[in-house]
Amino acid sequence: MAGYIFTLDSFDSLNEIIKNGVYSTNINVPKKNNWLTPHEGTFTDYLSMKEGDNVYFFIDRKIYGIGKLKNVVEDCKLLNFPNADIPIVNDYTELKKEMILNKTLFNLKNRFICTFENNPYFFTTGVDMDDVLASNPSAFKMLRVLWKLSFIKIDDIENKALFDFILKTNEYELANPYNIFYTEDLLHKRIKSLYNNSFRVTSKNILDLAADEDYIRHEMAIEAAIVDNISNNSSSSIFGEWDYVSHQVVASPFKPVDYMDKMDVFGYRYIAGFSTISKYLTIEIKKDRATEDVVHQIMKYVDWINQEYSNDYGMIEAFVVAKHFPKEVINLKNKIGRRVYTKGRRPAMTLEWSNLRFIKYRYCQSSKNIIFEEEMIQT
Repeated sequence: MAGYIFTLDSFDSLNEIIKNGVYSTNINVPKKNNWLTPHEGTFTDYLSMKEGDNVYFFIDRKIYGIGKLKNVVEDCKLLNFPNADIPIVNDYTELKKEMILNKTLFNLKNRFICTFENNPYFFTTGVDMDDVLASNPSAFKMLRVLWKLSFIKIDDIENKALFDFILKTNEYELANPYNIFYTEDLLHKRIKSLYNNSFRVTSKNILDLAADEDYIRHEMAIEAAIVDNISNNSSSSIFGEWDYVSHQVVASPFKPVDYMDKMDVFGYRYIAGFSTISKYLTIEIKKDRATEDVVHQIMKYVDWINQEYSNDYGMIEAFVVAKHFPKEVINLKNKIGRRVYTKGRRPAMTLEWSNLRFIKYRYCQSSKNIIFEEEMIQT
C-alpha cells in the first residue's frame, strides 16, 4: 500500500488531528474566485487517496505514525462542506451546521478532508528525518523532497521502509499507553450524521472552472481528471487499471529542488492476486497541441522508470495527453518512440518496446467530464 506524509506547524495541531482522525489542508480562496494551479494540485492528491493507504505526520524534522486512511462513509476523502470545491468566500454563520470541521471561522479554509485511524498506533515517539533516510537510502525518493510541501504521497516500497522503521523504533513500547496518542471517534460520528452526496469528491467542479467550451486552461485540472478517471473509474478508463497512482512524481530525486524534473502521472499495477508489480505507468500532459519536446520528455521518463524500477521496458506503459497531435509530433513518435532491449541470458532475446500512446482530450460541458480518445497512428 502507499502512504501519505502530512506536514504540520505545531504539536497542538498534531494532537488535535490524531485525536479526531481527520486531516485537512488549509486553503485560501483566491481573490478572483478561480482555483490556481497549487490548489488544483492539492485537490489531485486527495483524488488519489484510497482506504488502507498509510498516514504519517511531519513536524520539526520528526515523523509521527502510524495510521491508515479509512472509509468512515463511502470514501476516505470528502468535502468539508457542500460545494467546498467551488472557490467562493462562504458565510461561516450560515454554513457552520453543514461543516464537518466547524470550530471556528478558520475552518472555512478546510475545503477537503481525509479520514483515518490507528494502524497500529500513532506513537508519541517521533523518528528523526535524517535517521529515517539513513535507515534505507535506496528506498526513499519522495521523502527527500518533503520540504515546503503540505503533504506528499510515497509508493509501496518507500511506505514499507518508513512503516518498518517507525515500528522498530517503538517495538518495546507497543504496550505502553503513554507512548500512544489519544484518539476518539466523535468527529467520525459527526461525518456519518452529516454525509450525503454533496460531500463527495470528484473532479467535475475543478474542471468546469478551468474550461472554455471543450478546452481546459490548466494542465493541472486535466491531471486531476486523469487521476480521478484512473482511481475511481479504473475498469472503464482508457488508461487501464492501476493499483497505485500519483501525480507530480519526482523523476530526479538527487538534483537541487529548483531543477527537478517531474512526470505528471506515475503509477503501477500488480499481477492479479499477488503483490508482484506487473506494469508501470507514466503520463505527460499538454493542455494545447503537443510539441516534439513532449515526445523527448516522455521517453526520458520511460528510460528513468526502466532504470529505477522495472529493468524491463516491456513492463512500461506510456501516454501523452493533449488537445491535438500535429503530424510532425506523430512522425517523431514513430521515429524515436521505441526502445530495443535484451532480455534473458539462456537464451537471450532481443525485443522492441513501442508502447507509447497518444490520447486526445475534449471537455464535455453537459457532463462536466473530460472525454479521452486515442489518436490512431499509422506507422
